[in-house]
Amino acid sequence: MHNLIKLIRADITTLKVDAIVNAANSSLLGGGGVDGAIHRAAGPELLVECRTLKGCPTGEARITKGYNLPAKFVIHTVGPIYKDGSRGEAELLASAYRNSLQLAAENKLATIAFPAISCGVYRYPIAEAVEIAVFEVNSWLAENEYPEEVIFVCFSDEIFGEYERQM
Repeated sequence: MHNLIKLIRADITTLKVDAIVNAANSSLLGGGGVDGAIHRAAGPELLVECRTLKGCPTGEARITKGYNLPAKFVIHTVGPIYKDGSRGEAELLASAYRNSLQLAAENKLATIAFPAISCGVYRYPIAEAVEIAVFEVNSWLAENEYPEEVIFVCFSDEIFGEYERQM
């Protein structure tokens, strides 16, 4: 079975997959952008479970149930806030993807959907962020059985176009 990468333009909270990835902040207590949308769609139980996790450092990931989402699980990962590219941002972003994929593999999740981590309020340059995402996912899938399918979910035409160019 070949691992599959898909690119779609959609609202990540509507996807019926094993896990969606939340581009969270380190508190894991909700925020703006995709994080706030996921918390609203999942319902208050998500926040209750997130409180028990006591946060998540940048570059790491944590898993919770999906509650009212169509997705069974939410993998919360914290991407770096982009300053100037010289403060380890690329490695932290790569680590956020790898650690999310590791949780998917450990839990034998077949399908995982990623937003464009750090491309919103964290201001990561889109072309660089997409390059890291595509590289890390391809590298992971070449060596691991799970997940079987990775979906890059784009909220904007700009990000979708960048994924199209780089895939």
